[in-house]
Amino acid sequence: MPLSVTALYVSLSALLMLVYAWGVVRIRKREKIGLGSADNKALEIAMRVHGNFLEYAPMFLLLLACAEMNGLSALYLHVMGAAWLVARVLHGIGLSHGRGGYHPGRFYGTLITWLLICAAAVINLGLWVLGAPQ
Repeated sequence: MPLSVTALYVSLSALLMLVYAWGVVRIRKREKIGLGSADNKALEIAMRVHGNFLEYAPMFLLLLACAEMNGLSALYLHVMGAAWLVARVLHGIGLSHGRGGYHPGRFYGTLITWLLICAAAVINLGLWVLGAPQ
C-alpha cells in the first residue's frame, strides 16, 4: 500500500497547529485570561497566529489531497507541502515578531500561502480537464 504524501503534511500541520495553540494557552495561563483577549496585545497576536493558520490550512490541505488523488507526482506534492509549512512558520514568526504590524515573514508567509493555494487550485483544474471523460 503506498504511503500518502498528504498524510505527512496534514500530520506536520497538526503539530504546528498545536504549537500555535500552545502559544495562546501559555499566555492565557500566565495572564489568567479565560475568554477573549482582555485587550492583551500578546494574546491577540497569538490568537491571530493560531486563527490565521486554521483559516488557510483546510483549503490548502484539501487541495493537496485532491492533487494527490488526481495523480500529481510525489515530488510536486512534497515541494508544495514543504513550501506550505515554511510559509506558515514564516507567517507565524512574522506576525509574532512584527508585533502585529509589518514584518517580512508575515508578508512572504502570506504571499507563499496564497500562491500555493492558487497553484494547487489551477493544478487540480488542469488535472480534471486532462482526465475528464470526452
